[in-house]
Order: sequence, then structure tokens, then C-alpha cells
Amino acid sequence: MGERVVLERLTKIYAGGSRALDEVSIVIEPGTFLVLLGPSGSGKTTLLRSVAGIERATSGTITIGELMVAGDHLHLPPERRDLSMVFQDYALWPHLVARDNVAFALRRRNIRGERARELASSMLERVGLGHLGERYPNELSGGEQQRVALARALVADTGLVLCDEPLSNLDADLRERMRLEIASLVREAGATAIYITHDQAEAFALADVVGVLEHGQLVQIAPPEQIYSSPVSPFVARFTGLAGELAVAVVSDHSDGVATVAPEGLPSATRLICQRRRGSAGLRRGTLMIRAAALHLVGAEDPMGQLQGQISDVAFRGRGYEHAVTLVNGVQLSGIFSATRGRRGDRVGLRVDPNGAHLFGDAANSANDEEIPFDLSTGDAIEIDISKEFTTL
Repeated sequence: MGERVVLERLTKIYAGGSRALDEVSIVIEPGTFLVLLGPSGSGKTTLLRSVAGIERATSGTITIGELMVAGDHLHLPPERRDLSMVFQDYALWPHLVARDNVAFALRRRNIRGERARELASSMLERVGLGHLGERYPNELSGGEQQRVALARALVADTGLVLCDEPLSNLDADLRERMRLEIASLVREAGATAIYITHDQAEAFALADVVGVLEHGQLVQIAPPEQIYSSPVSPFVARFTGLAGELAVAVVSDHSDGVATVAPEGLPSATRLICQRRRGSAGLRRGTLMIRAAALHLVGAEDPMGQLQGQISDVAFRGRGYEHAVTLVNGVQLSGIFSATRGRRGDRVGLRVDPNGAHLFGDAANSANDEEIPFDLSTGDAIEIDISKEFTTL
């Protein structure tokens, strides 16, 4: 069973005053798969290492299950936190074969000898490596080494698994297969997981809940669908994927936070319906951020085409084509999917889905916006919750 993990006002300040974590508070419920998403320097690795006990927090508390592991004058070492960890660089013992690397994690539970080897072999079977148990790490591919590391993290049967960008060193095809394996094995074990990545697609595919970090602050935490459909700041919108941005004037407001806007530099009759987001209420000018999924290619003369432009690039993506379209004001919108291929240079229209068009005020620059907590079961704004597991060798 997964552990409940609670972070309260967790802060980490490095020498020189650099604030890597800024009073981050999260409650992670048992069995939740939480993915922390953010660019380099956002604090996600520091947060994970603080939960693991590798970093010592400057202030705040960390509780795993019923045990407080970090707080005022308190810092339990990793081996006393009953968690497992999958590292980015695998961290396998080079002098031990795969089976013994996995079995090593059982020493903390005083399981040794033949019983440890049996459990390790069984876990290697579960990750598809039962036939490679006698090979050394240097005799395994990168994907095989990562599966050994995953088997080692899961065999100890801890309630919390921490994953430090474990797929970043793998090629695209193997990364997708390992993503599926990690998700299924961790959930099958019932463990809580905290997983960090800078890859938005990976985060959305894996997570029950996504937490977005910016400059050490938790700026939004919610199910992936809510992060995508209702970003709370320009930073969150940009980091989770945009086709492009347009400077706009607000023409009129409707009910439920919907507005009509006129993009600058386009024909005066151009009107788009969009969703007002935090920081845009009452403002008459702002920035319209448009998701690629909200844009649909139509013919240049189609009356459904609210925007007009020219195809500037086409990329084949297997199931269809992604297009870049340059509007008449010079703004380029990219990632526009179509099952059929357009030709570079063709004039086209774009229909815009209002649900994927987000209006932010020019002054709303995300980092200092007040954090809104969410009920993870309903998506409503209230107190936040998440949770789960790690094993240090």
C-alpha cells in the first residue's frame, strides 16, 4: 500500500541566497502517481532529493506515512525513510550481475541468500529480464539497465517510489515502452510515486496529478486534463504546449469568463472567442495563448476560417501532418494537425476552438500569482493532496 506524503512550506536555500524551493506545500494521497513538471532550475530535482533525504531542507517539514522525516533540527537519512528511487543514470553496481543488483535492495529488509535471489529473479521476470539475470550492467542495453533499476526499486515493496527523470537517456521508442512499464508496474504495486520530468507529453501520459514548478514555487497542481484546459498562468500555458500567441484587444465579455477579442495586426473584422484566465479580468488588452489542438485547417475561402495565413512548413507525424501557418501579421502558429498534407505556400484558413484559446493580461506573468489548490477528485479549488515511494542502495 502506498504511503501518504505531506510537504509543508518546504524551502531550500543554497549558499549565496539562491532559493531552490520556496515554501512548497503538497499533500499526496496513497497510491497517487504525481509528476512534477518544470524546466531546468525550477526546483523539481531539489524537491525530489529533499523527499529522498539526499538534500537537507532549509525549513519546512516532510512526513511520509506516520513518520516525520524532515523538520526543525530533524533530518532522517535516506535509509530510514523506507522509500525506493529510480535514478536517471541507473546507479547499478558494475561488479554485480542484474539479479544481485536487484537483490541488494532487500538487505534493508534483512532478506538475504536464496530468498533474496528468488524475489529478485521474480521481479526481473516481471520487467521482462528474467533471462538476463546473470549479465553484468555493461552487458545490458540502456533500456535493460533501466528496467533492472526499476526492478530494484520495486522489489523492496516500499510505499513510496521516487523517479529522477528515468527516461531521459533513452531513445524515443524505448522511452515510450519504458513509460508504459513504469506506469503499470508502479500502479500494480499500489505504491505512491513522485516522478520528475521536463517533458510535458511524458508528464501528461504518466500522471494522476501534475505539479508545475517555476523558480522554486508550485504554481499549479491538478489532474493533467485540468492543467491543459485551464492553465493558471502564462508560464504554465507556455510550458505545457502552445501553437503561438497573439496580442489582442478585448471587444466584449460574456458569461462564465468567456470573452471576444480582436487580434492586433489582422483585418479589423477578425474576432475570436476565448477563455479569460487569471490576471485578465477587467483588462481591455492582453495576450491570447492558443493550443495547437484548438486550431483546425480549413480552406482559404471557408467562412469558418477565423484566421487567414499561409502554410510555411509541414512535418509528417505518422498518423498525419503537423503544419506551421504564418498569419498576415507575421505571427507563426505551429503544430496544427491535419490528416491530409497541405502544401508549403498555400493560403489557408484556421478555425479556432474557444476552449483552447486562453486570454491572459499583459501584467500576469505567472511567477508571483497566488497558488490555487485543487480537490484532486473533483478538480474544484480547495486544499491539495497527492502521495508515494523510494529505496536507496
